[in-house]
Amino acid sequence: MTLAIADTKLDLRLLKIELLAIGQEARKAARSLALAPTEQKNAALFAAAAALRARMDDILRTNAEDRDAARASGRPESFIDRLTLTPARVEAMAKGLEDIAALADPVGETIAAWERPNGLRISRVRVPLGVIGMIYESRPNVTADAGALALKAGNAVILRGGSETIASNRAIHACLAEGLRAAGLPETAIQLIGTTDRAAVGLLLEGLDGAVDVIVPRGGKSLVERVQKEARVPVFAHLEGICHVYVDEAADAEKARAIVLNAKLRRTGVCGSAETLLVDDAAADRLLAPLIIALLDAGCEVRGDAATRAVDARVVPATEQDWATEYLDAIISAKVVPGVAGAIAHIERYGSHHTDSIVTEDAATAETFLAEVDSAIVLHNASTQFADGGEFGMGAEIGIATGRFHARGPVGVEQLTTFKYVVRGNGQTRPV
Repeated sequence: MTLAIADTKLDLRLLKIELLAIGQEARKAARSLALAPTEQKNAALFAAAAALRARMDDILRTNAEDRDAARASGRPESFIDRLTLTPARVEAMAKGLEDIAALADPVGETIAAWERPNGLRISRVRVPLGVIGMIYESRPNVTADAGALALKAGNAVILRGGSETIASNRAIHACLAEGLRAAGLPETAIQLIGTTDRAAVGLLLEGLDGAVDVIVPRGGKSLVERVQKEARVPVFAHLEGICHVYVDEAADAEKARAIVLNAKLRRTGVCGSAETLLVDDAAADRLLAPLIIALLDAGCEVRGDAATRAVDARVVPATEQDWATEYLDAIISAKVVPGVAGAIAHIERYGSHHTDSIVTEDAATAETFLAEVDSAIVLHNASTQFADGGEFGMGAEIGIATGRFHARGPVGVEQLTTFKYVVRGNGQTRPV
């Protein structure tokens, strides 16, 4: 079901009626999905993947409309890249749906079981969350990922994408709806709010009269801050990705170069892109200049401290704000720090608890970094661009949760479930 409302001055009352109806339909669909067999959910995912491939030309055409509109409004190229679909990216979406279908179904899984002395048998069993409200910007692939992950975990989902990808989102959603129909599941299991009116976000954050169980925001800092401030239901926080790469004294030079360039420049607009390079002062003479020059020569702007600026005249002076900025562009801040302790202290002060990496051949130093950096994802000798549910073998993810409750890191099918206790007895009563 797609809600299509013209982007004019909307009647808020009518909009609320429409959204409450969507919430009620989602709640009904959630009850059906919670009991749907794995085979039926997988059939819907495979059919949706086939539809994505069959409708690729239409998806790419509508995505071109979104890109043209974004360029006309003056959006930077890094932003355009985030919303761009290509045949390879559409194929990756379709493959992602098939990968999710291949995952074990978490619903009904017994997490733990034990028996009490009185004979009661107690099990902790995974169950769906219910109805998920997904609010996201820029990335049309999130429409497919969020819909598929919610479905596999037995949840209904209400999607509200950004205005910049409205045409792409509608085209992708149509494929998901086709998959649901083909499998005999309610189309209202995955619904798209088609209006770009910001009032729709506020109504969704209110919970649609109790229909929504959890909100998942994915987008810029202002969106996430609004969601956290206004939401009347629990939120899976996905804050900005101020990700760091720390190059230690014991780093392999060539390994460090490859990791730093990939972490920053593979795709600058993703949340796992490195935004700050930290270099051990004990290794600065050997490693700093090659890394900075490699970044500059690759077209990356470097904003650095005094030691970094001394390497190359092209380095721009860094301000205090740079250390706490998510550029999402070909820009990186760089700083020399006093060893792993200095790196950890810098990350604790300026980081966003998203993803941070250490490059070193010293196992003890690596373990110190991995243990003490308080981020959802920490890596040793690997690019921060691996911060992705698909790369973790989770099929896909609908965001990287940076909070502590209820999920942390990539949010996949398991993270879209909760649990209940199932107690089996044989006439036991509790003594007075």
